[in-house]
Amino acid sequence: MRFAVNALAQHRRRTLLSLLGVVVGVVAVVSLTALGEGARRFVTDQFASLGSDVLMAMPGRNETTGGLPFAGGVPNDLTLEDARSIERQIPDIQRSVPISASTADVSRKQRSRQALVVGSTPGFRRVRDLQMLSGSFLPIVDLERGAPIVVLGQKIARELFEETEPVGQPVRVGGSRMRVIGVLAGRGVQMGLNLDDSVVVPVATGLRLANRASLTRLLLEVRPGADMEAVKEQVIDLLDDRHGEKDVTVITQEAVMSSLSSILQVLTLVVAGIAAISLTVAGIGIMNVMLVSVSERTSEVGLLKALGATRRQILLIFLLEAVLLSLAGGVVGLATGWLAVEVGTAIYPSVPATPPMWAVWAVIGVSFGTGTLFGVLPAWRAARLDPVAALQGGH
Repeated sequence: MRFAVNALAQHRRRTLLSLLGVVVGVVAVVSLTALGEGARRFVTDQFASLGSDVLMAMPGRNETTGGLPFAGGVPNDLTLEDARSIERQIPDIQRSVPISASTADVSRKQRSRQALVVGSTPGFRRVRDLQMLSGSFLPIVDLERGAPIVVLGQKIARELFEETEPVGQPVRVGGSRMRVIGVLAGRGVQMGLNLDDSVVVPVATGLRLANRASLTRLLLEVRPGADMEAVKEQVIDLLDDRHGEKDVTVITQEAVMSSLSSILQVLTLVVAGIAAISLTVAGIGIMNVMLVSVSERTSEVGLLKALGATRRQILLIFLLEAVLLSLAGGVVGLATGWLAVEVGTAIYPSVPATPPMWAVWAVIGVSFGTGTLFGVLPAWRAARLDPVAALQGGH
């Protein structure tokens, strides 16, 4: 071991260049797998925040499970009456929350900006677990009539009112005068929806502002302990009866989370595999360095053999050098990659990037394997050198 370490230390520049190739490859693998794992956790956390007892119904039919409906085709619309029928006729649905979504200008005095307008009911707060910064959420109003009231997202409220208390103040949404009744606590982006940058109005008001009668989707809260798949089929059958065909997609949170998690895991493996190619290139570099080292140290090999070293001992010396070189690169790369991930997480805390343990062990194993595989040829050549010829070649 000491002999191999001393040999590497005597050629520091060559050793560092060989290390660099392994380090770059390991950093790439660690960083990309951490990013993939972070994306998987981020997506699953987003869906988990909606709750495992919620079904989503959307217009359009997708025959594959767990997916979203295709854009093609002209499905029947989801309506407020659909929402009422589901809540009335399916006992295991304890809350049917209609959702409309559109964009409109939100203004106050000289300040104006475009925002997402979410039309819904009081149940939206419970299903999405929303907290209030001030004021109150939507009250119970007639589904068909709505009311000129609005709940502002935190960012919208700050931009329009700055330090002024918004509750009770008038604003215009899509040209309609409304009274602010509450401000949502900061939430950030969840499931692609940034409520901080949105406003929430009664569903009928939202439909009127969007100039349409159809809903974007329904959120259906299922009673605790109910069979989600059975309830899902009941919802599909009910809407089938109402529409005359199966033209809706109803998905569970578990199905979507499972599908997305599987997809992201596969993508992480693919990206890690591509990054690992650089380790192969680094291994070839180590092999070339070791071949040069063997040619430069022929007299040393001859002397060792003259002193009684066997072929096996010579082979192990050079093989150990290659393995040490590769493992050292793996350890340095692992530490550097982990540091890069920590810095990235500090900058973007919403993505919980952490290298998975399988990637850490894989990096160590691949580093060892690279040194062993690409160190065999140089070590074998050194072991086969004739001691007399080696000593003569060194003079």
